[in-house]
Amino acid sequence: MERRLTAILAADVVGYSRLMGADEAGTLATLKSIRSDSIDAQIAQHQGRIVKLTGDGMLVEFASVVKAVACAVEIQRGMRDRNAKVPQDRRLEFRIGVNLGDVIVEGEDIYGEGVNVAARLESIAPPGGITVSESVHQQVGNRLEIVFEERGEQWLKNIEKPISAYNVLLEEPKSNARLAPGIDKPSIAVLPFTNMSGDPEQEYFSDGITEDIITDLSKISALSVIARNSSFTYKSKAVKMQTVAQELGAGFILEGSVRKAGARVRVTAQLIGGNDGTHIWAERFDRDLTDIFAIQDEITHAIVAQLKVKLLPQEKESIGRAATGNVEAYTFYLRGRDFLYRYSKRYFELARRMFAKAIELDRNYARAYAGIANCDAFLYISYQVDVSLEGILEMSARALALDSQLAEAHTARGVALFAASEFEEANVEFELALTLDPNSFEAHFLYARPAFMQGKIARAVELLERASEINPADYKPPALAIHMYRSLGRESDCKAAARKTVELAERELALQPEDPRPAVAGALALLELGEKDRAKDWTTRAQAIEDEDPITLYNIACVYSHLGEPDAAFDLLERVATNGRRLWREWIEKDSDLDAIRNHPRYQKILELIG
Repeated sequence: MERRLTAILAADVVGYSRLMGADEAGTLATLKSIRSDSIDAQIAQHQGRIVKLTGDGMLVEFASVVKAVACAVEIQRGMRDRNAKVPQDRRLEFRIGVNLGDVIVEGEDIYGEGVNVAARLESIAPPGGITVSESVHQQVGNRLEIVFEERGEQWLKNIEKPISAYNVLLEEPKSNARLAPGIDKPSIAVLPFTNMSGDPEQEYFSDGITEDIITDLSKISALSVIARNSSFTYKSKAVKMQTVAQELGAGFILEGSVRKAGARVRVTAQLIGGNDGTHIWAERFDRDLTDIFAIQDEITHAIVAQLKVKLLPQEKESIGRAATGNVEAYTFYLRGRDFLYRYSKRYFELARRMFAKAIELDRNYARAYAGIANCDAFLYISYQVDVSLEGILEMSARALALDSQLAEAHTARGVALFAASEFEEANVEFELALTLDPNSFEAHFLYARPAFMQGKIARAVELLERASEINPADYKPPALAIHMYRSLGRESDCKAAARKTVELAERELALQPEDPRPAVAGALALLELGEKDRAKDWTTRAQAIEDEDPITLYNIACVYSHLGEPDAAFDLLERVATNGRRLWREWIEKDSDLDAIRNHPRYQKILELIG
């Protein structure tokens, strides 16, 4: 029996029996026309799957809850426009319910309480309206230009517990609508806690505490929490709180420090108003190291109390549940996560060892399994290391068996499934990761390449743009977006991405002079800007740093393609082709950086060499 978390849209026609009684043939013809002209296209556009059609209704599955709601809104707005000139008694209107829940999969069908709740929400939706569950409201938040109206707890037929329901308002302007909790919610940024241990090697521990506080706060639907990558741009900087608040769009700032010494830890934290810099709350915790999880929990609950936000029952449970009870395992996990964020082959391998050590100490540590799966996914995708795809799938499966809500495990699983050419299954995993963690840089960035290779170029660009918003200091998203913009004919965006890539790659080279990737990414961007001599210099530097890595060689070949040196390009592509992975062929066939050499006699031989 297969289970999965999915977004379910249930819809049916209001007063269908009455309409059929008045004009059976006309009603059937109208319904068929609406489906073929509008609804089916909207479902396809939002990447939904029609599970079943009934006489007057349908059940549709989406991997992304945001897309499910966006599709419902477009359907209802389209129906409203269509009905504008139709007499009231002849109008064909839908009720729609949307739920995010666990379903049982049997062939092409899905069933279970997740489906049942969607169907019951549809039954209480207003004619021409949309009603959603609390889980949908929480995940969508303010990511769509819509307003939610709270309906309170609803007792639904054959559903054991009451369901908190919300209507989607399609007509009222945002400024005048009665906002549900969470729309006008307080925003908070957590700055990196200062390492006061006197040992720079302990930096990973203070950073880890910061990130886990961010993670816990992000679980609270009544709070808007600034993403980790944005907050960490202020690390080790002397900043004015009001300036940070303005730049990040945060109403409140949490800052603090961590001192770890042997078996003791001291954590200080203070909450500051973003508008005037006033201190709202402060506390110092002197505890045994084994109390670190309790300290994090106390800080989170203190913020909740000070900002007067309401925790939902599932949020209380989620925040109070520690990922591990083993402090030593947690310490190894934090060290591994610190290495993981450095994004280089050597550090991925070090991170993997730290995660493995954490698992030795706690066999039920879901996040450590997800960490290994992520390391292997990056090593496979970014460095072509001979990693077992089955191993990635196994590690991600273990993580999800222990905690099905881990976005990083779904991301790693998506990478492995894509590499195994299981494209639809991979898309589902990536979309789930984005639903569970809308601020995940890894999910957005790693999903972009598969989306592009499936011909979904606009979607790939959207993912890369969001990745750049989450982590504006990373050169990789704009670098990858350059030729995608070119493919879409967006020349001004292409040039802007190239300029941004050069700026960020230059900064990265100064920090990581042993890494060839920023040099070759910068070289391709310089070519886009017409700076051929400088691009050649950067390429020479990249080859001097690394002359074996297949991805570096491939990108240098792209530079030579642009420079009009086809033999140099093909010499490198032949070395890449011996890697033997079929995904190289698909990428080579789609990459516009190689357009200049496609008619060369050696081009076809490269494709044949890959197979």
